[in-house]
Amino acid sequence: VQLQASGGGLVQAGGSLRLSCAASGAFFRINTMNWYRQVPGKQRELVAGVTSGGSTNYVDSVKGRFTISRDNAKNTVSLQMNSLKPEDTAVYYCNAAISTGTGPFFTRDYWGQGTQVTVSS
Repeated sequence: VQLQASGGGLVQAGGSLRLSCAASGAFFRINTMNWYRQVPGKQRELVAGVTSGGSTNYVDSVKGRFTISRDNAKNTVSLQMNSLKPEDTAVYYCNAAISTGTGPFFTRDYWGQGTQVTVSS
């Protein structure tokens, strides 16, 4: 099972970027899908998450600016980031709880490679 992230880049403050992440491989079900971010010297932070049923949650600092969505048919999760601020600069990681079989022992976290988002002031 692999998660492949894409869509990072350099943007000016106030601009927008869209991150995408696709899951591939052999699995039974994708449960919650998340986006995290990390800056050097700080802990990785949960930015947004979406359950298999479509319920979403966001860290307070991005509410109203970021939107997480998923396409269950395509096994993808996206993060639309609007009104970007310099403090959004970080490496962004997609994450998913994926079941490769039935039963609790077949579910674990998977991570995509990070994608750099840089917001200039």
